[in-house]
Amino acid sequence: MTSRISYRPSYPPVEDVLLTVFCACYNEEKHVANALSSLKATMDTLKYSYEVIVIDDASTDRTSQVVEDWKRANPDVPLKLVRNAKNRGLATGFVDAAFMGRGKYYTLLCGDDPMPPEAMFELFRHIGKADMILPYPEDLQGKSRFRRAISGSYTKAVSYLSGHKITYYNGCGIHLRYNVMRWGPYSFGFGFQAELVTRLLDEDVSYLEVALPALTHREKGSGGALNVRNVLSVTHTLFEIVLRRVRKRTFGN
Repeated sequence: MTSRISYRPSYPPVEDVLLTVFCACYNEEKHVANALSSLKATMDTLKYSYEVIVIDDASTDRTSQVVEDWKRANPDVPLKLVRNAKNRGLATGFVDAAFMGRGKYYTLLCGDDPMPPEAMFELFRHIGKADMILPYPEDLQGKSRFRRAISGSYTKAVSYLSGHKITYYNGCGIHLRYNVMRWGPYSFGFGFQAELVTRLLDEDVSYLEVALPALTHREKGSGGALNVRNVLSVTHTLFEIVLRRVRKRTFGN
């Protein structure tokens, strides 16, 4: 007689690190120091153990030098800088850094648009309450009506096609690092976070949605949301979500 045992694999050793923070950078010499300082201020308040992995994605400016300077000025922060020889994209860096890290939990810090310490504190203080901590903005100051409409339409499309209902799919959420390594997204560019979140929801992970204080958004032009790369990325993400839902209904996994 064959017995079937259902189990969840154990997490990799974490070496007492609670949170791995992936800081994604591409030509961010003007902003990355502020992003890292905001992170440090938050972690100094919360007293969490953490590490920072900065990936300079083949920048052509002084991004790496700024990070090195910041690291020397803040020797108490465990920071690793990785320089890509060629641009590999945000989604690839997100998965790569998860494998480089040691923390139990994992999150993304964007080097180009740092989250204010008060918003970061509100998000990070919920670590451990669920497998996914999913932030959504109460408001995005400076975001045009056009960009708000695009964002709202995208959220509705992801919810409809995935069968889930989340307030916001593209926030820099907090995940179990193991889940990112196990269920890492295949999408590239804009849509990879929605693919990851919906996949984890399909796996029945627990989640908590957290409203963040109003965030300042630097508008980059109304056409930016509809450039070819973003359109292709979103199309690929939606296709992956639909394909996964069909597969689950057909094969049960």
